[in-house]
Amino acid sequence: MKAYVAVDIGASSGRLMLGAVVDGQLQIKEVHRFKNGFKKENGHDRWQIDHIIDEIFAGLEKVKKMGYTLIDMGIDTWAVDYVLVGADGKKMHDPVSYRDARTNSAISKLTSELPKSYIYEKTGIQFQNFNTLYQLYTEERDDLAKADKILMIPDYIGYVLTGNAVTEVTNASTTQMLNLRQGLFDKDLLKEVNVAQDQFPELVESGTPLGKISHKWHMKYDIPDTDVITVATHDTASAVVGTPGLGDHWAFLSSGTWSLLGAELNTPENGQDAFKENYTNEWGAYGTYRFLKNIMGLWIVQCIKRELKDQYSFNELAEMADKVAPFRVFIDVNDKRFENPKSMIKELQQYVAETGQAKLETPGELTRAVYENLALYYANEIQKLSTIIADPIDTLNIVGGGSNVTLMNQLTADLAGIKVVAGPSEATAIGNLLVQMITTGAVKDVVAGRKLIRESFDLKTYQPNATAYPDVLTKYKAFMKTAKPTKAAEKSKEAV
Repeated sequence: MKAYVAVDIGASSGRLMLGAVVDGQLQIKEVHRFKNGFKKENGHDRWQIDHIIDEIFAGLEKVKKMGYTLIDMGIDTWAVDYVLVGADGKKMHDPVSYRDARTNSAISKLTSELPKSYIYEKTGIQFQNFNTLYQLYTEERDDLAKADKILMIPDYIGYVLTGNAVTEVTNASTTQMLNLRQGLFDKDLLKEVNVAQDQFPELVESGTPLGKISHKWHMKYDIPDTDVITVATHDTASAVVGTPGLGDHWAFLSSGTWSLLGAELNTPENGQDAFKENYTNEWGAYGTYRFLKNIMGLWIVQCIKRELKDQYSFNELAEMADKVAPFRVFIDVNDKRFENPKSMIKELQQYVAETGQAKLETPGELTRAVYENLALYYANEIQKLSTIIADPIDTLNIVGGGSNVTLMNQLTADLAGIKVVAGPSEATAIGNLLVQMITTGAVKDVVAGRKLIRESFDLKTYQPNATAYPDVLTKYKAFMKTAKPTKAAEKSKEAV
């Protein structure tokens, strides 16, 4: 019996999801879950890539024990990070995490040589200090010279499994090195970071068959006969495929560790307004573009939960937050001080102290402050997004883990003044599975796939209450205009 398996790996965990269409509905089941994270090695925060691959095989063995002997499989992960592979075909070292401090000043250094407007016109990608362009700019020159291949994380995993190396476009676009017009890596930008075009394997589109898992792995593990399909390997690209959008006026919010808010476009938008607001044109599946803003997400709450020794579940934190008085403080959740501080709780408390606002002391106060200010950020950006693309947005589809946060979703609907449709929470894995199914002919296309999602999963709708918080967004905008990085914030950034 043949089945589809989505390997979906995020910054904190990974899992294998089994999928099939049964009686006209897409059914999914988690088969295996494992922890993921980075560790300090040789002076840098590095992903334990061998551990990830071992866990994939552990999951595949479980799939085989369930009776599946023939499967298709796709792999998606986070973006921007990469593995250097030597001439011997092996990784030169574990990949450095995008949260590592090595790129803290890379943007200012590189853009002193190349203007930001020049880079944005070429790539249409927003400026973030962890983009691959800046990681390569700070990479050891000797290592780059010795590297035979530079592989994005999901492409490296596929390479280890099958022996075949490609560069899938949805993830490659996040490097800030793909030229929007040429559809290739930009030779001028590659030159700036001392990388040659042929160090990147050929660019391929989502839905390209990669090959079977190599025989040598079958000798070591009891796994199914597996055909690997190169899906939309950037998890956000898969999440957008898995978004049940309907009509022409919807936006998406992939809400997880990061918040990715934007619209699916057929042509890129890299004009002055998009450049000014730092919007990005990441390539999507099937010739689309994910025009979006990268916003800090549930990472902040994840850190709070961890610092509280995991004594409260996310649901319990949300219940405590619901009992706290609304909008006691404003916070710029995208301030770089919140990217990877030594203590997220202390950083939040320091922020409100510096800005003369109410104290954040209880778990409920901390959690509500984050949810409220994420909702405010979303509402503000939806207005900007609609203006830039010159298209009214009437629905926000929230997918991912954040689709389960009732408080934040209702606040977003109220503040943005639009309908919010929440779910499915497993949109990334679902999008991964849909690309596999489209490739094999089991599903006709993305339109049919999104219809299948709407018919297969319980989606929750939040209607806006225009009278709930009539002037809060206006006050928030005023605050954001005056909120400036402080010396404490700069010290925090240096300590990351």
